[in-house]
Amino acid sequence: MALELRSLGRSQLKLSQLGLGTVKLGRNTDVKYPAGFELPSDEAVVELLNEASRLGINVLDTAPAYGHSETRLGDLLPRVSGQFQIITKVGETYDPTTGSQYDFSERAIQESLETSLKRLNRDQLDVVLLHSNGQDTEILKAGALDSLLNARDQGLIRAVGLSGKTVEGGQLALELGADCLMITLNANEQHERPLIEAAAAHQAGILIKKALGSGHLATDSQSQLRQLFQDPRITSAIIGTTNLEHLRHNCAAFDE
Repeated sequence: MALELRSLGRSQLKLSQLGLGTVKLGRNTDVKYPAGFELPSDEAVVELLNEASRLGINVLDTAPAYGHSETRLGDLLPRVSGQFQIITKVGETYDPTTGSQYDFSERAIQESLETSLKRLNRDQLDVVLLHSNGQDTEILKAGALDSLLNARDQGLIRAVGLSGKTVEGGQLALELGADCLMITLNANEQHERPLIEAAAAHQAGILIKKALGSGHLATDSQSQLRQLFQDPRITSAIIGTTNLEHLRHNCAAFDE
């Protein structure tokens, strides 16, 4: 397969152009996909992760808000051939009965990091992002990114950043020292596109979420992905699926 490894800004990490989103491994309530779904079995998850590795994918995206996703990855990755860089997040947790809860305090972030390390069975986290609720600038001004930067400087994390929703928040995160941003970018949502140039000016990486509109876009996924990666400043796009054929189809966009 022809998936390219791209540097995540000034960090030492090299990520495949496509990453595998793992919401569907751990959570199937209060999600915005076109159709409902059952959580896959352990055997199906191992098969999916092995196939992702075979196709050249080396990055997985998870979060505490993705239900049991982190725990399942920690339990099942030892059964998978291939090594993955893992992106996780802090700030949002989820309970099926109460929904999402947000806490960006220093104590909550530290506890979240410790929990993620245990769940993922790791002694260091690759990428950790602030999982914003949309109040990007307020979260950053309250010092949330500083907590991640301190953890990075202590060797607990390799790269830190913001999964935000506003251009203003992304720009502020870059000014505060973020190594990367995760932005929404697809045919219908372009408002965060200016952050690509801003990140490049700060030698920071760009990760793309909702590149295919969480399954709601009618456009062909291969042409969408090929167009996206004409920009060399984009490191990786996170595509969530548990369907092996969809996974293969998306990776085939890079065969030419």
